[in-house]
Amino acid sequence: MNATPEIAEAARSEAEQFRRLAEEAREVRDHRRGELETIRDERERLRATAETARGGSEEARLASETARHTEEDARVAAEAARHSSEEARMAAEDARHAVVEAVRATADTLDASLEQMKVVEEMRRTLREVRDLNKLHSH
Repeated sequence: MNATPEIAEAARSEAEQFRRLAEEAREVRDHRRGELETIRDERERLRATAETARGGSEEARLASETARHTEEDARVAAEAARHSSEEARMAAEDARHAVVEAVRATADTLDASLEQMKVVEEMRRTLREVRDLNKLHSH
């Protein structure tokens, strides 16, 4: 019963870590977008000269591919963070259900104990009545 809150806390911690990773990935993606804009401007200037344009075009293609991979990596990280968050939510829900079940089990145990106490008290009453009857018959 003590492990359940620890599991939920670990899941929440993992979800927070993935959220931070997703935020970092978004920042990288924004940074790469800025780089792509710079590369596009460079392409326009390099087209004026054929030889320079060919070299610049290849450089821009490579940078664009790198940016695309980085953006894809960021998307994958964001998706992983979403999945982790969902897993954390499900773990918290499982923990909540476990607590509810534990409370129900405790209530059932207390009900059973109460019933046993009632039976014992009834037996004591009966024993007292029998003793009282025996005292009356012995006099």
